[in-house]
Amino acid sequence: MKHASTWRMGFDIGGTFTDLVLLDDATGHALRHKTLTTPDDPSEGAYTGLTQLLEIAGVAASQVHTITHGTTLAINALLERRGAKTAFVTTQGFRDVLIMGREYRYDIYDLNGSPATPLLPRSQAFELNERVTARGEVVTSLEEAEVVALAAELKAQAYEAVAVLFMHAYAWPEHENQVAAIFKRELPGVSISVSHQVSREIREYDRGVLTAMNAFVQPKARRYMSRLESKLREGGFTCDWLVMGSNGGLMAPQIAADFPTRIIESGPAGGIVATAAFARKNGHKQVLAFDMGGTTAKACVVRDGQPSITTNYEVGRADRLLKGSGLPVKLPVVDMIEIGAGGGSIARVDSLGLLEIGPESASAFPGPACYGRGGELPTVTDANVVLGLLDPHAFLGGRMTLDVAAARRAIERVATPLGLSIEDAAWGIHEVANNKMAEALRTHAVEKGVSPQHMTMLAFGGAGPSHAWSLAKLLGVKRVYFPDGAGVYSAFGLLTAPPSADFVRSDRCRLQEGMDLPAIHALLAEGFDEAFTTLAAANVDPKTAFTQQLADVRYVGQGSELTVTLPDAFLNNGDAAALIVAFETAHFARFGRTLPGVGVEVVNWRGRVQTTPPTLATQDQNDRPDEGESEKTLSVYLGRDAGSQPCRVVPRSLLNVGVAVSGPALLQEKECAIYVGPGASAQLDAQGNILMEIH
Repeated sequence: MKHASTWRMGFDIGGTFTDLVLLDDATGHALRHKTLTTPDDPSEGAYTGLTQLLEIAGVAASQVHTITHGTTLAINALLERRGAKTAFVTTQGFRDVLIMGREYRYDIYDLNGSPATPLLPRSQAFELNERVTARGEVVTSLEEAEVVALAAELKAQAYEAVAVLFMHAYAWPEHENQVAAIFKRELPGVSISVSHQVSREIREYDRGVLTAMNAFVQPKARRYMSRLESKLREGGFTCDWLVMGSNGGLMAPQIAADFPTRIIESGPAGGIVATAAFARKNGHKQVLAFDMGGTTAKACVVRDGQPSITTNYEVGRADRLLKGSGLPVKLPVVDMIEIGAGGGSIARVDSLGLLEIGPESASAFPGPACYGRGGELPTVTDANVVLGLLDPHAFLGGRMTLDVAAARRAIERVATPLGLSIEDAAWGIHEVANNKMAEALRTHAVEKGVSPQHMTMLAFGGAGPSHAWSLAKLLGVKRVYFPDGAGVYSAFGLLTAPPSADFVRSDRCRLQEGMDLPAIHALLAEGFDEAFTTLAAANVDPKTAFTQQLADVRYVGQGSELTVTLPDAFLNNGDAAALIVAFETAHFARFGRTLPGVGVEVVNWRGRVQTTPPTLATQDQNDRPDEGESEKTLSVYLGRDAGSQPCRVVPRSLLNVGVAVSGPALLQEKECAIYVGPGASAQLDAQGNILMEIH
């Protein structure tokens, strides 16, 4: 729906806080807001935050022309295993596909290592007698009576969702379509997910896991999107709204409801998209995006203004740093690493007397002890309050006063068994969290073939600016930027993202002269038709979209592929040699070698349709001094050796461009506090970013 107004909104629902941004396209003026998430019904907290922000701005709901939304609903449902009662229906003989997995050890030297627990137990798996070959030839036909009988069994057992995976449905999906039609007739109200609609890619385990995930989350996603839609309409919002996908593009809420696997990393992707825009605007070649919120911390390498995209993502890793230990998500996802260390991460002393952090979180309710909502367990935020890294009277712009006494009582729970003072225990929690994140970020950077020492860091999120100085020191990073509105930067990133859609088609073929180029074009055309249909749901004008053709390529005999862009010479003339060169260039960059004389083949054909990102007329510096705003001094504890030291607390709006503030200092924003440690200095640049240099 078209609007003549100039206001747009973005909101990102996290595990602890919901972040919101309201932007005026005409003036570039931005207003930001942060409110506690309501875990039982995230749409309730989000709608409350939206109305509060509009009231602050004096803007009517009908004046907003665009709403973009990021959510952790899908990932939380998967990690917490809180989804629908789901049946897994597959080809006869493949009942155990989700249990057997890939049949290899992710760590061959760990005899006790176990992979991620299967999403669905074997007792919820069922078989149907059908079979199709990899070339789409029907070996065993599907019998309707058998499907009807199974539907009756599933109905009797009160299943809420069904995931259907038939062998080689990516090549010939008709049997899955037949089953879906029968189940929809026989099981009204039950969500049905079929594998070829979720992903048209080979490998039954990967496709099966993805389909099971989709079915598991789909009922919750549909209810959530419906509730949010109703709240927005009842509240006077008349504009369209879009949801951030894991690939960094936007989609219609109906698509997100039907395919929640596409929004598994919806919220965090917003911050990465904003980081890419920051890198392009400021000419940074390599940026390490660091986003630390209330529940988790995330990081992503952004090179040449583009975030890294992967189709080999995992959730629920048994070992957070080892690939293969989680459940695969074979969809395009912004390639980030997620660490169970956020502001609400709970600290404890383990059986060996060692201090541990997370991954359990106090979440929004009861939250850290310092929130005064009944929480009693020590968290990273409580430690930061005790250390003086957070001003208890400036949290959320002064709307929420932190309870220092409650934080100290919570930290005492670990201080006493460790024989430490409360301050030293708090320092230990802060440092353990930093080292845990540094280890993960260093591993992530090395996997991408870069060194953190040669990168610029962009730190954001509610807790990221409090930990960036310590993290940068551990990683050897010299320059750290904090964007304007760092505490809600992911929400701002939602406003910078374009609608987009991806597709994949599996069709193995050897790269050689005389390939059937018309057949390849037909396959790509079919995929692009699907992608444009997806974008049409978001009211995208196809004339504004541009396409990208890709292929997953490997040496014959390899078990995995590299994704490369299809060269024009191949698309236009069928020049197989040009695609081989593109693949071997990527192979050498990744592995440092090629395999001369070994054949090359394409496994999957991919494509992406995307529109031009919106141009935002943002002001470079939005904050202005509030009446009565002034500097003050607090005490910050810097460990047993340094003890407590005086620390300047400078409101961001009092900073002047080019005037450095030396650490220790707190640069106070309404949504976060930027800690500048000893040996570092920070200054405001002309674009409104704060640059911290570590000397």
